[in-house]
Amino acid sequence: MPSKGAPNMLPNVLPRTEADHVPVLAAEVRELLAVQPGETVVDATFGAGGHARLLAQDLQGRGKLVAVDRDPGAKAYFDRFKAGAGVDVRFLRGDFAVVLSQLAANDVKADAILLDLGISSMQVDRPERGFSYATDAPLDMRMDPSSEQTAAAIVNTWDEKELATVFRRYGEERFATPIARAIVRRRAERPFTRTGDLVDVIKLAIPTPARFGEGHPAKRVFQALRIAVNDELGQLEAALPAALAMLRTGGRLAVISFHSLEDRIVKRFFADQAKGCTCPPEFPVCVCGKEPTLRLLTRKPMRPGAREIDANPRAASARLRAAVRA
Repeated sequence: MPSKGAPNMLPNVLPRTEADHVPVLAAEVRELLAVQPGETVVDATFGAGGHARLLAQDLQGRGKLVAVDRDPGAKAYFDRFKAGAGVDVRFLRGDFAVVLSQLAANDVKADAILLDLGISSMQVDRPERGFSYATDAPLDMRMDPSSEQTAAAIVNTWDEKELATVFRRYGEERFATPIARAIVRRRAERPFTRTGDLVDVIKLAIPTPARFGEGHPAKRVFQALRIAVNDELGQLEAALPAALAMLRTGGRLAVISFHSLEDRIVKRFFADQAKGCTCPPEFPVCVCGKEPTLRLLTRKPMRPGAREIDANPRAASARLRAAVRA
């Protein structure tokens, strides 16, 4: 099992090109956030900085951009971004839910906030991080290499019922129970340390016909483990109200999600905040006094077009929702 803060988990090498770091739904994000010169922008999931570069351009030399990321590897990308940003920029390392909550508690205000959820290209393209089922690597999956929980720890210590629940809830894996059973049986012989070992066990646990035609057979289990390791849904549920608290009146919040679990959380939060009175229908007058705090900019999520998907296949599952502070 990788040790806490293992040195090989802290690569600081920038990619040779930007080809694998194309920001998803970039034009749509810029349109919805409508950044104006002089505003304060928060990119709460900076990653390799693709969206931040475009939003900084919209500031036209006046304003501030705050970049947030839990992955220490993002700092190298930020340093390069800062050199050509042309505006006041700042990097805050940490979980976006924690950082946004701290900023809100300190009454820091923003005009535009972006959350681009899930894994970034800079993480999945580095085999040593253990996020990909396509390459044999240490079974890690931590977005923050200093955190305690790893995928190996979950696979080797959680009981069969817990594993099946995670695979079913976070990966929507229909063969969750046989996969969990196979994992427990295999780890009794020797613990899992490599992604390749886990992929092999998953393949054997799934009925042969189901291994074809629905993408890689390990895709859903790897997604589930990544979400569990990094508490991604809990982070999102905590981050949304913190982001709302930071927005000035007229401020915009945009969220890109990549699977239905995330999108449902965002959809529900936006819908709840866009409601006014919550009194029962039979009440003749409103007594709750609740006013909407958000106005929806997207009734349905925006999706990438065929041209973008052809150019960047990783964009295929992206969903973008946005709202403005009422």
